[in-house]
Amino acid sequence: MNKQKMAVIGLGHMGRVMIHRLLPEYAERIELVALCESDEASMHKEVEAAGISPRLYTDYRQLLNEVPLDLVYIAVPPSLHYDVAKIAFEKGIHVFCEKPLANSLTEARSLVELAEQADVLHAVHFSLPLDPAVLKLKGLMEEQSIGQIHKMDLYLEFPQWPRSWQQNPWISSRQQGGYLLEVGIHWIQMIQQVFGPITHVKSEVQFPADSNQSESRVRAVLRLHNDIEIHLFGTDEREGEERVSLVVHGEEGTIALENWRHLFRSGKDADLQPVDVEDIVSPLPILKQIIQILNGEPGIFYNFYDGYNAQVVLEALRKPGEGFTDVRPQLMGAKQ
Repeated sequence: MNKQKMAVIGLGHMGRVMIHRLLPEYAERIELVALCESDEASMHKEVEAAGISPRLYTDYRQLLNEVPLDLVYIAVPPSLHYDVAKIAFEKGIHVFCEKPLANSLTEARSLVELAEQADVLHAVHFSLPLDPAVLKLKGLMEEQSIGQIHKMDLYLEFPQWPRSWQQNPWISSRQQGGYLLEVGIHWIQMIQQVFGPITHVKSEVQFPADSNQSESRVRAVLRLHNDIEIHLFGTDEREGEERVSLVVHGEEGTIALENWRHLFRSGKDADLQPVDVEDIVSPLPILKQIIQILNGEPGIFYNFYDGYNAQVVLEALRKPGEGFTDVRPQLMGAKQ
């Protein structure tokens, strides 16, 4: 079996996770041949800590021009996603990109078109729908275990933004950062996968006085294709620990996915109780699925169409209109 030759571009939090934790698990099937990071001292430090010896670059254009690759992992700030992916597609390289797909809806749509023209794999690093707790949640929904759903609540509440482990120059910026973009996009995409299309968005967003800073408070309603509404509550001033959770209210009870992966369920007149997800076999990580597909084996991942459709909703949230915005005309269906 030939190893897939891969480059990692960007050594922020997710880039470091990739080289230190994910890639070592699949060393027999994929080879990290090149690495790019603008902070050269940081790059050398991470390479030494990981015990690896790829070719090192501070310019991704030079890397993509000089190194033969099968796959590139894009983990740079959102404003650079478009340029890196565009060059990769022009060279026929498969692309695995962090979310959000791009820095604007225009860029995201263009990337979908470029990906199709290149006829290569195009994946966005969405993993929440394949987490064991979400797979269990989906199963409970299919069983109608809490009866007909009548509403949902989505909480994106943080004591501070960015979090203490998430400090970088762009994560708090209004252009590229904020918890709607960094965290909300995961939940938007998961909801689209589990509950169906979000068709209408109404939001109120409060920003700090500093025009460079991302949102502070958000109140929004996301309406699904079946008219079920999801009420979104967001803040960067929560008292106590952060809460990132989805609560589904049904006629016969409630299901809550608390802080990403803790699942609870209650009957109509009972308290929430933990739901065991140990029996759920997850296909994660997404990297494993991509490697399988590149080797001609079955696999599952979320492509640039999924990234674009999640960004449609994200941008409607971040740029409120008058009343509800109908996002259906902007949504794209994947080609078969």
